[in-house]
Amino acid sequence: MALSCASAEDVLKTIKDKKVQMIDLRFTDLPGVWQHFSVPPSAVDADALEDGIGFDGSSIRGFQEIQESDMLVVADPTTAFLDPFAAATTLVLICNITDPITGQTYSRDARYIAQKAESYLKTSGMGEAAYFGPEAEFFVFNEVRYGQGINYAMHEIDSKESLPHRRKDEIAICVANWARKLT
Repeated sequence: MALSCASAEDVLKTIKDKKVQMIDLRFTDLPGVWQHFSVPPSAVDADALEDGIGFDGSSIRGFQEIQESDMLVVADPTTAFLDPFAAATTLVLICNITDPITGQTYSRDARYIAQKAESYLKTSGMGEAAYFGPEAEFFVFNEVRYGQGINYAMHEIDSKESLPHRRKDEIAICVANWARKLT
């Protein structure tokens, strides 16, 4: 459920009004995978929302090394929504990543990179909006077989979309064309 929060105060009011039991802080790592951690509402106040909440950046793929692992997630109040799939009432906030010492936005924060790209797009005059989203990818299998024994292990996946099926179709077309030329 989307909420209309514009500031840290709005988020705090929502936490109280909606009886939020958990706050899920989300961000994306450099390869594009959602990362998150949850904190109880008692761990969040206006300062934490505006200044950020610390986390270990060395545990995130592509972020920091252990000796420089302290980082902050800074919640964007405009992204607040209630997670419809969580058992407990959970407020989700999408976050930006910053350096706790310099306060600078983290250069490997995927959200920051997208924001910079959108800003460049606008200032260059090439466009006014950019849309970013996940690439939905799936595979359809017609049959999957697997087995394991004392002296073997095997798997076999069959799909009409697979290369062997395509080759059979291509060969059939070539044979048909060749036969047509003979007659």
